[in-house]
Amino acid sequence: MKIFKKSLSHELIYTATALFFILIGIIVAQRAGFLVGSAAKGWIPNDAIMTMLGFSLIRYLPIIMSLTTFLAVLMTLSRWYRDSEMIIWLTAGLGITKWVRPIISFAIPVVIVIALLSFLVMPWATQKTEDYRVEIESRDESTSLSPGVFNESNSEGLNKPERVYYLESFNELGDVFKNVFIQSMQHEETGIMVAAKGSKFTAENGDLFILLENGRRYQGEANTAEISTTEFERHAIRLETKELAEEPIKVGTIPSTVLFASDAPSYQAELHSRLGIPISAIILALLAIPLSFVDPRAGRSLSLMLAILIFIIYSNMLNIFEAWVTQSKVSTFVGLWPVHFAFALLTIYLFHRRNQLLPILPTGLNLIPDSAKRKKEKSA
Repeated sequence: MKIFKKSLSHELIYTATALFFILIGIIVAQRAGFLVGSAAKGWIPNDAIMTMLGFSLIRYLPIIMSLTTFLAVLMTLSRWYRDSEMIIWLTAGLGITKWVRPIISFAIPVVIVIALLSFLVMPWATQKTEDYRVEIESRDESTSLSPGVFNESNSEGLNKPERVYYLESFNELGDVFKNVFIQSMQHEETGIMVAAKGSKFTAENGDLFILLENGRRYQGEANTAEISTTEFERHAIRLETKELAEEPIKVGTIPSTVLFASDAPSYQAELHSRLGIPISAIILALLAIPLSFVDPRAGRSLSLMLAILIFIIYSNMLNIFEAWVTQSKVSTFVGLWPVHFAFALLTIYLFHRRNQLLPILPTGLNLIPDSAKRKKEKSA
C-alpha cells in the first residue's frame, strides 16, 4: 500500500508541475499577443504591457490550478490503464474507490491555495487592474506614442481619428522626437504637419504641448485639390487631457469580507463564484478517477477531449447560474449549488458504473500468458 501511494503521489506531482507550466505558457502567450497588438494600435502604452500581463496572470491562477489538478489526475491514471499498471493494483485488491483517499490527499493542498487565491488575491488583482486601466486612460496623448508606428488619437463624436501621429525615433528620456508626422482633422479640413524635430513641454497653466521645429503644414478641404502650404520654425500643438467619467464599482474588485456581510444579489453571486472555484476543483479531481478509464481499442486522446469538454460545460454552467443569481432569477440561498450537486452526482454515478464494468480479478490470479503456459506444458 505504501508503494502504491508513493508511486501515485510522485507521478501526480510531476504531471501537475509540467501541466501547470504548460498552461501558464499558453495563457502568457495568448495575453501577450493581445496586449502587444493593443499597444501596436495605440490603445495602451508600451510600458503597460508587462504590468497588465502580470495582473491578468494572477487573475487566471485559480482557474489554471483547478484545470491542472483535474488533468493531472486524469492523465496519470489514464497512463496506468494504458500500461496495464492498473491491472496489478486491481489484482492486489485495490478497487477504484481506494483511489479516493490518495487523490484527496493530493488535491486538498492545491484546493486550499486555490481558495486563498480566489477569496484574497483575485479581488486585489482585479482592483489593481482597474486602477491601472484608469491611470492609462487618464494619461495625455503623448504617453501612447510609439516610435516607428502610426498612433491614433480618437476624439468623441467623430467617426475619424482626430489626430494621427508618426514619430521616427525618441531620445532616451522620450521627450525629444525626430522626423515627426501629424495628421489632424478640424472643421472638415485635413491638415498635415511634418517637422525634423519635436519636443514636449508644459505651459505655466499645466497644459502639455508638442513643440515642432523646422517644419511645414499642408492644409486643404476634403475631396478638393486646393492645398495651402505653410513653413514654420516653431509650432506648438496642445495635447488634449482626458476627463474620465466616474464608473460604478465592479463587483469583482470588492473584498470578500464585504461580500459576506451583504445581501445584495450581485454581491452574493460574486461570493458564490469565488467559493465555486475551489469546490469545483475538488469535484473535478474526484471525477477524473472514473473518467480516466481507457478502452485499449479507443484513441488515447478521447478521455482528454471528454475531460476538457466537461470542464468547459462545468465552467459555463457556473457562469450562467451566477448571472441568474445577479438578475434574481435564482435565489441567493440556492446560488450555484445545483451545478455542484449535479456534477457530484455525475461523479458518484461514474464511480458506480466503473465498479460494474471493471473486471473483478480474483486473488492469486495467474497472469502468465497462454503462450508461455503452452511452452511450459510441452517442455514437461
